[in-house]
Amino acid sequence: MKIVEENIVGAISSAIGRGLLAGLAGTAAITLSQMIEMRINKRKPSEAPIKVAEQVTEVKPAAEESKEKVAQEIHWAYGTCWGLARGLIGLTGLKGLPAIGIHFAAIWGTALIMLPSFKAGPKVTEEEPKTIAVDALHHAVYAAAAGLAFDALER
Repeated sequence: MKIVEENIVGAISSAIGRGLLAGLAGTAAITLSQMIEMRINKRKPSEAPIKVAEQVTEVKPAAEESKEKVAQEIHWAYGTCWGLARGLIGLTGLKGLPAIGIHFAAIWGTALIMLPSFKAGPKVTEEEPKTIAVDALHHAVYAAAAGLAFDALER
């Protein structure tokens, strides 16, 4: 069943709702992707979400042992909110791979700029090629899952 949006408010509201759900799906996918990769590479979870949040909000986790939980909460909120960008892309009429590509570029491009600016990660020019490829893969998984979810919700 397709709901017809007959006005701009309806179209925007629908895009926001579908975008948030798509962002949630994308966050679930990237979380799974990262969990698998961390097991394979024996890598610990990133503290980047905590580092950025501490600088932006000037709030720190109450205890050292709660850092990972807070980082996960930030990760899920951040990823879900990136679904709003997918909603905006959807308002242009783009679908499928072109929309996924634009969403991927926005998400990964932001991470490449934001994390070093908050000293939460190195500049991409200082990273190993394997690390860059793995990070790109995770973000591509997010964008693909969010895009597929968004397009499915539109049908």
